[in-house]
Amino acid sequence: MRVAVVASETTQLSDRQGVARTVALAEALAARGHEVRVFCTQWWDGYDTVRAEDGVTYHAVTVAPARTSFVARVGALVARFRPDAVHATPAPPGGVLSARLGASLARAPLVVDWYGDEPLDDSRTRDAAARVPDRVLCPSEFVESRVWEQGVPEDATQVLPEFVDFDVVRATDPVADPPEVVFARRLDDDCNLESLLLALAELRDRDWTAAVVGDGPEREAYEQQAADLRIDDRVEFHGSLDRERRIALYRGAHVFVHTALREQFASELLWGLACGCVGIVEYQAESAAHELVERRERGFRVTTPEEIADAIVEAGELGRRSVDETMTEYGREQVLGDLLDCYRSLGAGG
Repeated sequence: MRVAVVASETTQLSDRQGVARTVALAEALAARGHEVRVFCTQWWDGYDTVRAEDGVTYHAVTVAPARTSFVARVGALVARFRPDAVHATPAPPGGVLSARLGASLARAPLVVDWYGDEPLDDSRTRDAAARVPDRVLCPSEFVESRVWEQGVPEDATQVLPEFVDFDVVRATDPVADPPEVVFARRLDDDCNLESLLLALAELRDRDWTAAVVGDGPEREAYEQQAADLRIDDRVEFHGSLDRERRIALYRGAHVFVHTALREQFASELLWGLACGCVGIVEYQAESAAHELVERRERGFRVTTPEEIADAIVEAGELGRRSVDETMTEYGREQVLGDLLDCYRSLGAGG
């Protein structure tokens, strides 16, 4: 199948999670043998219009961020590529309208992947762009409900979660001296690590160690809080780790705790659950994380630090695992299969 991806930003230009998801899907489709071309802002040096990277062909629509030029040019470039399906991001909204034109000329369906962290202004162009896709994909039910509020019909949306690579999980050995509890997220204003630290302080008389994975502007403040609570000797701040080292930690740990105030999709929690951790999520109104643990035997949804502490104790009754096969619905091949089924259900060939 030939897939045109319309994304003005790529991971070389933006650290938004929605951008990372789009690129990950493009690379995964290419690895599966599909021809994928990403129409984007040029991020490489030189005068070449196209650049191949990790099996994906990147096609420069503009040489620098320029919304008006990108919108004006991308539709014709998509049509010339003659894709079987067009996969676009919702920002900028004018790019969706241009992608719609290109998809129509190519007689291909238009799917928009609306992650929820896109910088969208309140405009008539955004409202128009919400109505033109054949299908809008969302990473969670939380984001899907927000998309409906933007005017997208309910029967035009579909939840497509992020995925994990179980082959990589199984191939990575757990750390030799694992922590009991692990937390992983960027340490910013939204991470709310204090809820976990307060819970661990409640368990000061019990035997446990904890690992905090991630870096950010609030790291120093959280390290000081751990010291003030007199648990800093049992809480290790690892900073940023690559995927392999994160998996090794998760496979060894018993419990993964998620407390962030805002989350379109709890990616690290998903990796932790896939690695066999018992999941504990502090419910937040602006977060989708609880969706991953609801109705799961090895999952707890709580609302206070005290309940986090109680759940950590209760999780001790559940055996340790280093991989959870019940999470394979979030496996790479399953999610990719669902994406391809979406394309084909809308009339895509290939």
